[in-house]
Amino acid sequence: MVSIRVRPGRAAAAAFRFGMLAAAVTGLVAVVALYWTGELALIAAGYTLLVLFPVYLLIVASVLSVWLDYSKDAAALRPVTRRQNGPE
Repeated sequence: MVSIRVRPGRAAAAAFRFGMLAAAVTGLVAVVALYWTGELALIAAGYTLLVLFPVYLLIVASVLSVWLDYSKDAAALRPVTRRQNGPE
């Protein structure tokens, strides 16, 4: 049986952008709220924003790309070869 693969379109791109924006706003609001309530010290908030927040965004981007079918497996890879333009 042949499986049909449909490439993600504009709706998937818009959903990815919206998901990343929502995740970024949610993460920033959470850090600010924790700092504002006193649960997070200034140095910990800075560490969270500079070190942990980018890692969080990478994880969110990975999850969204798999969910929206942007992921590629090993079968999608092609070998790279150089063309020979004649004798040198």
